[in-house]
Amino acid sequence: MWYPTPLAKAVGVTHIFLLMLTIDVIVGPILCFFIYKEGKKSLKFDLTVIVLIQLFAFFYGFYSIAQGRPVYIAYVVDRFELVRNNDLIINKKDKVLPQYQQPSFLKPRFVAVELAKNINERNQDLFNEVLGGVSLAQQPKRYVDFGQAKAQILQKAQDLKLLNQFNNQLVGANILKQYPSANAWVPLKANAVDMVVLLNKKSGEVVKIVDLRPWK
Repeated sequence: MWYPTPLAKAVGVTHIFLLMLTIDVIVGPILCFFIYKEGKKSLKFDLTVIVLIQLFAFFYGFYSIAQGRPVYIAYVVDRFELVRNNDLIINKKDKVLPQYQQPSFLKPRFVAVELAKNINERNQDLFNEVLGGVSLAQQPKRYVDFGQAKAQILQKAQDLKLLNQFNNQLVGANILKQYPSANAWVPLKANAVDMVVLLNKKSGEVVKIVDLRPWK
């Protein structure tokens, strides 16, 4: 629910899943097998230590997964940006629309980002992004309903054939044939692996996020 395919790869959370799996499902039982000996005086202590290690690994992993989960997929200018929960910058909550004041605990939501209306604000936004590393997509005070950006998204959407320049043609064809209603795409910028958002230009709807590269 938090990481619908292929967003786990896009945000690079797979190693945390593997860490939890290794410690809680593999290492813990193996250690129990080796230390267990009926009548052993320190058996309770040893088992307690193993359980605590497993609990620590679980809660660390769960916290990391919850904090790093994608909460918004925000459209900015000519691309989507994947925004994680710990990427959000909410410093003026009163300026955030009510529906965006609290990120969803369910799946990530599509939103659009409203650009500044005057040149001074736009220059400040550019300064913040270039020197401060703060993207507009990280600021919920700039969020508006996704539907407001559909016309711009369709105008900027690119032809599917262009994906052949950045991907293996056979792999790309096998993925695209699963989504016959898709006839255009827009890049998705993520912190680990950039991907592609497939669109239907007739309806203006998002079809699917797929594990293809949008650029070299």
